[in-house]
Amino acid sequence: MTFGTLIPSTLIRIAREYSKKLWVRVLFMGMLAVVSLGFSMLIERFIPDDLASLLTGSAADRLLSIIANAMLAVTTFSLSVMVTVYRSTSTQWTPRIHRLIVQDPTTQNTLAVFIGAYVYALIAIILRELEIFNDKRAFVLFIMTVLVLVLIVFSLIRWVLHLQTFGSLIDTSRQVEEQTRQTFKERLANPCLGANALVDDIPDSAEVVLARETGYIQHIYPESLNAVAKKHRADIYMLRNVGGFISINEPLVKIVRFGDPVDDEHDEKTLRKGIESSIVLGDVRTFDQDPRFGLIVMGEVASKAMSPGVNDPGTAIDVIGRIGRILNDYEDEVDRDRDEVLDHIYVTPLDPHDLIEDAFGALARDGRSVLEVQQWLQKTLAGLMHHPDKGLCKAASTAAQKHLRRALSVIEFEPDREQLLASASPDVRKAVTDTLA
Repeated sequence: MTFGTLIPSTLIRIAREYSKKLWVRVLFMGMLAVVSLGFSMLIERFIPDDLASLLTGSAADRLLSIIANAMLAVTTFSLSVMVTVYRSTSTQWTPRIHRLIVQDPTTQNTLAVFIGAYVYALIAIILRELEIFNDKRAFVLFIMTVLVLVLIVFSLIRWVLHLQTFGSLIDTSRQVEEQTRQTFKERLANPCLGANALVDDIPDSAEVVLARETGYIQHIYPESLNAVAKKHRADIYMLRNVGGFISINEPLVKIVRFGDPVDDEHDEKTLRKGIESSIVLGDVRTFDQDPRFGLIVMGEVASKAMSPGVNDPGTAIDVIGRIGRILNDYEDEVDRDRDEVLDHIYVTPLDPHDLIEDAFGALARDGRSVLEVQQWLQKTLAGLMHHPDKGLCKAASTAAQKHLRRALSVIEFEPDREQLLASASPDVRKAVTDTLA
């Protein structure tokens, strides 16, 4: 790990990423089971003899046996449910949703509790066989086991309630919307990832750092990157945003030195290593730091719903409404007032035209002949044309005209054409009819 990645803010970001992995939560619950048994052994010594003798070890043995037998079966059942839901959502909607479903916190927490309880029961049974918890002093073990049972029952109830909607279209769409909205919220809270907005030309004297692998930019640790740049007295210009695809030996960033020239080979290697460790590449896009990817996934759900095999325009209409709610929160990153800026990093701001295209491009093309979908799309874009941000208004107007022209080119029934034109904004309708005239 390089100098830059040791700063607290970067470590927190890395910890958040790992907290979304199932094995991390399972490992944590397993460790918690071991710690709880160790704590029980410690507390047992301070329990008075008359209180400790109220419960014998056989009472705890029965509970431990129930937990050990039940948790193995329940965990196996829960895993089979998870796999079934993962496969069905990937097949019915889009494979990109699979990665979001895998990170479902309720499912991960439930499995972690079940496996942790199983580990607790096994270790407790072993300790009983070794007579570390003897028959005369098993009071704390019994109380701790009862608390574990309470946690199991709570998790079971929560899991059953969660299964009522888990993997359904509404629940899946809501999860994608919430994740995308949260990513937008984080991005707008820290415009350009907290860095300077890259809106001007990069100086001609900039040095190029090439990518050493091919993949998508999954994460950028801006605080780490700024610390590396500051240490080496340079400004770093990101040539790709989060979610961008880059091939090996393509320019990744550009560097502009603002200090004395550095000829030290070790310093140069340290700088490049710090940059590479602060920009994580992978084979797939992720939802973290990438609001555009969430919009793309929602558009794919709507497109899949309009395929001949599904034929569900209502889902497409629902998704269009959700996308409209997300885009209503958009704010221009360039002119935002900020308390603190990472002054050595430059990142390209989000382009409203890209956001509109990511969200509506695919579904508008695949649903070009579906009147109801096109009407709702025009109404949603008409609403976005009244957004306070002028850039988003212009992008929505441009998209509305394009999608309206495409729909009119395939819808031949005159009453349907009139209905579609009536649903469009007056300015869009006039611009398109003037073109068609």
